[in-house]
Amino acid sequence: MAAQEAIIPVDALIQSDGYLSPHREHLNYRYYLYKEWVKKIQTTENGYDEFTRGYEKFGMHVVEGGIRYREWAPGVVEASFIGDFNNWDTTKNPMTKNEYGVWEVVVPNLPNGKLAIEHLSKVKISMKTPSGERIDRLPAWSKYVTQELEKSPVYDARFYNPPNPYKPKHKSPKIPKSLRIYEAHVGISSPEGKVSTYKYFTQNILPRIKYLNYNTIQLMAVMEHPYYASFGYQVTSFFAPSSRYGTPEDLKELIDTAHGMGMIVLLDVVHSHAANNVLDGINMFDGTDHQYFHGLPKGRHELWDSRLFNYGHHEVLRFLLSNLRYWINDYGFDGFRFDGVTSMLYHHHGIGTGFTGNYDEYFTGAADLEACVYLMMANDFMKKLYPNIVTIAEDVSGMPTMGRPVAEGGIGFDYRLAMALPDMWIKLLKEKQDDDWDMSNICFTLTNRRWREPVIAYAESHDQALVGDKTLAFWLMDKEMYDYMSDLTPLTPIIDRGLALHKMIRLLTYGLGGEGWLNFTGNEFGHPEWLDFPRAGNGNSFHYARRQFNLVDDNLLRYKYLNDFDAAMHRLEEQYGWLQTDQYVSLKNQGDKVIVFERGNLLFIFNFHATKSFESYRVGTNWPGK
Repeated sequence: MAAQEAIIPVDALIQSDGYLSPHREHLNYRYYLYKEWVKKIQTTENGYDEFTRGYEKFGMHVVEGGIRYREWAPGVVEASFIGDFNNWDTTKNPMTKNEYGVWEVVVPNLPNGKLAIEHLSKVKISMKTPSGERIDRLPAWSKYVTQELEKSPVYDARFYNPPNPYKPKHKSPKIPKSLRIYEAHVGISSPEGKVSTYKYFTQNILPRIKYLNYNTIQLMAVMEHPYYASFGYQVTSFFAPSSRYGTPEDLKELIDTAHGMGMIVLLDVVHSHAANNVLDGINMFDGTDHQYFHGLPKGRHELWDSRLFNYGHHEVLRFLLSNLRYWINDYGFDGFRFDGVTSMLYHHHGIGTGFTGNYDEYFTGAADLEACVYLMMANDFMKKLYPNIVTIAEDVSGMPTMGRPVAEGGIGFDYRLAMALPDMWIKLLKEKQDDDWDMSNICFTLTNRRWREPVIAYAESHDQALVGDKTLAFWLMDKEMYDYMSDLTPLTPIIDRGLALHKMIRLLTYGLGGEGWLNFTGNEFGHPEWLDFPRAGNGNSFHYARRQFNLVDDNLLRYKYLNDFDAAMHRLEEQYGWLQTDQYVSLKNQGDKVIVFERGNLLFIFNFHATKSFESYRVGTNWPGK
């Protein structure tokens, strides 16, 4: 270890955070493992650039003389490429295998020179296991898969070769200094009870987001997932955008249009696990339980009933790192929100584990160093090949070094989600009367983050809107929203309080809670009720799987005031850039329920008292008087 310490630059981490000092050896070893993988990739693959182009080498591609199909399936003894093009005959297009378990075949062009496989034609790979079992799978690198629910819930892979592929018209904007993120789900973006589309989102939702002065869109549930109610977190086809919303070209147009409006677009990427599906997923792809994943039981997430990747395998790394590059290169995404990072970081996956902030909880044998190294490599290669990229970690554990550069031995994310903040607000609204709100505790929670490890603040996200919980607005105003949100009805005390606190909670969190801001679609105008996707338990209803933008468009309803306040907050941040500056809390007066702080050359004063207003309230500032 002494030899390693001489070459590993973790000193900067420890200088920034002295509590890391007792864990120098762990950090050194983690960095050493990362460097070993980088060296291996350089030696065997000629570096990141070649290694992360797997999507150009695997899957189906038009080449000179035909269509080449290539697949990694080391556990089988025979493979054939089948589909509509050869009447699903396993004898017509057999594949050959190399020493690395990669199978390949070229389907030659027809005598007239045309491709033998038509655009959108159905295809599969048919394989034989050592036991003689015949198994059919969808190509793991499929770029377009479709579902015909009236026939079967199982997806079909399609050969995707559009005659007129979409050509981007705009370059990606530079990453904003202050991220103001609008978290969105294409499928629920319409007020109508149906699955919405990329086209609808482009034409109707992008202008709304731009009007509100957001500069970043975070798209959920894009990677293909069979079960709509999974919110996109049970992925089967990692290289295919969900076909339930439209075509890949439609998604490219959405992203390009956003770029033309000056907004960047992030993908909610799911590399923490994969769906358990076999017939249309990558589980048991070659008949074994340990191809892309750890063998069972290690390779199964107990709570999610999904498969867990083996981040220490060369080909799994190629698959995942290439997946990130594919979404950047082919679609124009400007970065990623990595889902389920806590599950990746620890062998216990966060199950039954509470994190107190004690550093001994992070740097022990419980840490999954293979997953940590994968995340380091992901951040490292993206920043080197695409400097204009932003990455965000969804980590509830608060692991130190998450937001420090890989060059220092950190994991390399630009931001971590401040997941404690919405939990605090929901807990207050559920359990406390207004008079019992603790101003000091609120300020502590909002400012409790590590120096030089930026976080994205938010008062609520999709997690708080899901069935079983309620939006902030609905916690505040509940059933009165049905009867008293019209300007033609009395402004009841509950509605009056709810509108005020909705604005105050969001602005206080925005002003004090982090270095970026996130809002889930619809919450900007106080969307009522909750979010629930069609499923057997609700009669397959779309009633709660939609965003009721008609409410904010109705000028007689009070939702417009919340919407306008949201836009005003972003205009103010745009003008003063407080997310990029330091902050100073100068007053937490429990008796008066007043919070005062300075940030971005602005003085913020909040009065949370339920019954008292104040005139000529004296507060100290860092600015001298005249």
